[in-house]
Amino acid sequence: MLKSKKIYTFVFVLLISALTLSACAPAQNAGSAGAISVGSKDFTEQFIVAEMYAQLLENEGFTVERKLNLGGTPIAHQALMNGDIDLYPEYTSTGLLTMLKLDPIQDAQEIYTTVKSGYEQQYNLTWLTPSPFNDTQALAMTKEVAAKYGIQTYSDLSQKASELILGSPAEFIEREDGIKGLQQAYGGFEFKEIKQLGTGSLRYQALLNGQIDVVVAFGTDGAIGGNDLLVLVDDKVFYPIYNVAPVIRQDTLAKYPQIEKILNDFAA
Repeated sequence: MLKSKKIYTFVFVLLISALTLSACAPAQNAGSAGAISVGSKDFTEQFIVAEMYAQLLENEGFTVERKLNLGGTPIAHQALMNGDIDLYPEYTSTGLLTMLKLDPIQDAQEIYTTVKSGYEQQYNLTWLTPSPFNDTQALAMTKEVAAKYGIQTYSDLSQKASELILGSPAEFIEREDGIKGLQQAYGGFEFKEIKQLGTGSLRYQALLNGQIDVVVAFGTDGAIGGNDLLVLVDDKVFYPIYNVAPVIRQDTLAKYPQIEKILNDFAA
């Protein structure tokens, strides 16, 4: 719980920093540097990080079109491939597992260098410098329900899943770092029912109302600490590190090479 509060606070501080930089630094002529389209996936942290990128670019003279809340990973990635957007925030291990279909890596720097090289070779996209916070996926329960079933760890949950209802985003069912991967790593994880509740606040409301027993969470979700939820221990360390970074089209970066320094300086 304390870890999730600290990480969420860090995200908030980053947003305040971006707003401060935008307010205090001398603005360039609007649009003088060029036009950029910034996208995001469909949850709050993505909106915040994408807005940071947009404000930093606007402060350096870019005209920025915001295309936020596009959808899940495959939709945002395809929008980038199609040229509908120029960049969006992505998570290093999401790129590794979901888009490159590679095995998990535990070292953060190795994850980054692997996805950067893989995206450049396969997609003509590249990754800029990642931010240090880790928005790993997690599984959370109310403390009351966890105590009722004697669950503290993923191993515990894997054996009790047949008695429980999971609430998750739709893509969690198919992703390599979702149910399929958990079943391979732990065995079990055959839930009585899986309700697709997206990535917003509805899944936490469903958990608190007793409509589901377990929720797929993100490590930076404020609802974890705010509702005093129990984050289960990933006792086999299935989930690797998920650092967020801008993923950008290589033709966009070739046209506007200054973007790399603008966004990398902020992540440092």
